Amino acid sequence: MTAHLSLIKDLLNNKFYLMKKIILAVLALSLSAKETKACDICGCGAGNSYIGILPDFNSKIFGIRYRYNHLRTHIGVGGVTTYLTTNESYRTAELWGGWNIGKRFRLMASLPYNFAEKATLTSSVSKNGIGDISLSGFYSLINSRKNIADKLLVQSLWIGGGIKLPAGKYEAADKSSNNQNANLFQLGTASTDFSLNMMYDVRLNDAGINVAAAYKMNTENKFDYRYGNKLTLNSQAYYKFRIKNKVMLAPNAGVQFESSKKDFDKGFDVDISGGNLLMGTAGLEVSYKKISAGVNLQTPFSQSLGAGFIKAENRGMAHISFTF
Repeated sequence: MTAHLSLIKDLLNNKFYLMKKIILAVLALSLSAKETKACDICGCGAGNSYIGILPDFNSKIFGIRYRYNHLRTHIGVGGVTTYLTTNESYRTAELWGGWNIGKRFRLMASLPYNFAEKATLTSSVSKNGIGDISLSGFYSLINSRKNIADKLLVQSLWIGGGIKLPAGKYEAADKSSNNQNANLFQLGTASTDFSLNMMYDVRLNDAGINVAAAYKMNTENKFDYRYGNKLTLNSQAYYKFRIKNKVMLAPNAGVQFESSKKDFDKGFDVDISGGNLLMGTAGLEVSYKKISAGVNLQTPFSQSLGAGFIKAENRGMAHISFTF
């Protein structure tokens, strides 16, 4: 195990220049975009968009994901709970699928169904319904397998882009009327949004590292509201344990960083929106023949959301998928 990790470190150093160029390109595109913030609904741009380590598949894949995200809003100065403090939870059951076309192209799509709840000391309200549909395409820059010092080195690098279509219901009446509070309690954004994506995986025998980057660019909806753009970076280390060459267990751990710009409402900044969030992630992936399943937990390490008036709490994700 120690020898594996040492070899991976050396290999990553050799590949650092390529990865640096790719990540800098993503960042450069994010800085060149207009200052508009992306909220994945649920969480002031800190929505639970995490999908974990994508299962390997040669042709097609179909699955179901369940995500849970909890946060507190209207927090008082210094993080004090007040009579206005609201506990909000956002759950998503999501159908998703992928299709590899040849060896270089990959198409992916997802259809979420959202459940949203919020409660104060005196009242509670909930809503549920279909969320926004996401479509994306990827191109494989690297897809290689070779032996190095009697070890199998496997690498894959996918880059691409996507579009989010406004299928979810957006209720303008649930938005704050004074440009102060983040517009979180929605099933959809009512806007057509775009994303740039990168996924890189390197594995030496059974020890590997997975890195992903995404930048989401949002447009203004017909209600003159624009969610701010959002940058997401995550990295995980994992190790595959094989049981009788039939069952594969892959525990993993890593970090995820999210940075969101402020929302705009009729051309004005929304004060309590945008911010940064750093989370630790830990999970387990299991696969048997053509079936894969996994769970993942995420906990905040540090955060500054909505000018300090929003606090993200623990998140969770579970999935099952089938390849064919």
